[in-house]
Amino acid sequence: MVLILTHQDCLSHVTPPGHPEQVARLEAVERGLLGHATDRREAPLGDVADILRCHPQPYVDRIRAAVPKQGWAQVDGDTFLSPGSFTAALRGVGGICAAVDHVVNKDGRAFVAARPPGHHAERETAMGFCLFGTVAIGAMRALDVHGLTRVAVLDFDVHHGNGTQDLLWQEPRVRFVSSHQMPLYPGSGQVQERGAHGQITNLPLREGSDGAAMWAAWQPVLEDLRQWKPELILISAGFDAHHDDPLAGLNWRTEDFARLTRAICDLADECCAGRVVSSLEGGYDLEALTDCVAAHVTELGRQAA
Repeated sequence: MVLILTHQDCLSHVTPPGHPEQVARLEAVERGLLGHATDRREAPLGDVADILRCHPQPYVDRIRAAVPKQGWAQVDGDTFLSPGSFTAALRGVGGICAAVDHVVNKDGRAFVAARPPGHHAERETAMGFCLFGTVAIGAMRALDVHGLTRVAVLDFDVHHGNGTQDLLWQEPRVRFVSSHQMPLYPGSGQVQERGAHGQITNLPLREGSDGAAMWAAWQPVLEDLRQWKPELILISAGFDAHHDDPLAGLNWRTEDFARLTRAICDLADECCAGRVVSSLEGGYDLEALTDCVAAHVTELGRQAA
């Protein structure tokens, strides 16, 4: 059974009208979870000590101080804060850390349904709708608290996970893989961006790339990871590579997300007792988001049974 971690506080991160990263996204995710046999729990508030594994204290303080008492504050061209944003972000951090704790201690699978997303947040920069690098924070918790030595972070959001890459650039115990449309925001993610220890793999895809191109890019990487034998797999689960998504131009279908999830779970079954933690990133067509989350969690649950 898949553990679902979420919290109503994530609805209190309110963006301006017309902004794609909206409250309705989490409502769409909830529709995708309907009917699934899951273990649902409230995401705890994150501990700042976990955030500090990836972001310095002055940055955390700056984000907290920027939260407005009413209305919105803008921290970059497309990233906004509302009165509930800092608490919502802490729920995302708490959710990923609780999910890692659960999966490492009990095996199995978890999905963190939280917003704002995280994979664009660099060490000292909020950007791309993101405040804290939640999945990178989860990876560091697995390493530093649970003593793991090989963690894989797999990101299939349509936008490059520049923040995760930045936060893990110097970390030899983590292999980070990102597939993404190129050219596209944020402009990073070239093949030659390999990390300080050659542990980063970027898979840029041309606009219009479909599920076949996705599989051709990911299959050899997954085979390579089989040889490396990760002890835990974390997923940055963005669903904006879907052909209906308004912010990008890849041509994946719902079944492509299911196929990739299934392959990741097969890898986890072979290497690390099935341990997978997935966390919501992008996905801005609400109907497609609902369908993709349903398919993703179905595969998480099927493999974990």
